[in-house]
Amino acid sequence: MMRRSALVCLLTLASAGLMPATDAEIQAAEKAWAGAVVRQDFAALEKIYSPKLIYAHSTGNVESKKEYMDRLRGGAQKYAVVDHQKMTIRLHGDTAVAHCHMRMTGVSNGKPFDDRLMLLHVWVKREGRWQLAAHQTTKLP
Repeated sequence: MMRRSALVCLLTLASAGLMPATDAEIQAAEKAWAGAVVRQDFAALEKIYSPKLIYAHSTGNVESKKEYMDRLRGGAQKYAVVDHQKMTIRLHGDTAVAHCHMRMTGVSNGKPFDDRLMLLHVWVKREGRWQLAAHQTTKLP
């Protein structure tokens, strides 16, 4: 009887969207972000990025969601590869931090790049879905 009550409770929480976040959810969000950036799937990125996004590039340039999306749409920033090589995730309720080592290649302002980076993403859960609230990269040697 106790097991059945616990199962009913878990199913109720899950259906209400109140289950604690899992690493797998954030890994899936990271994969969705990387895929959308490479495919230039602007509709997906509009949903992935929080309206209050802070996007800090490894160059030191910091952009809002609108500024960054305008660069992507205008072709100033194009990604060919976004490859997570190592990821650590820390969950904090409806907020998650993903720290990654990665490789990104593409073209920025007409110049090709092939960067090995350390990336920090802050994800927030809003209206039942994860949104990227902050992006920060640092070039690795």
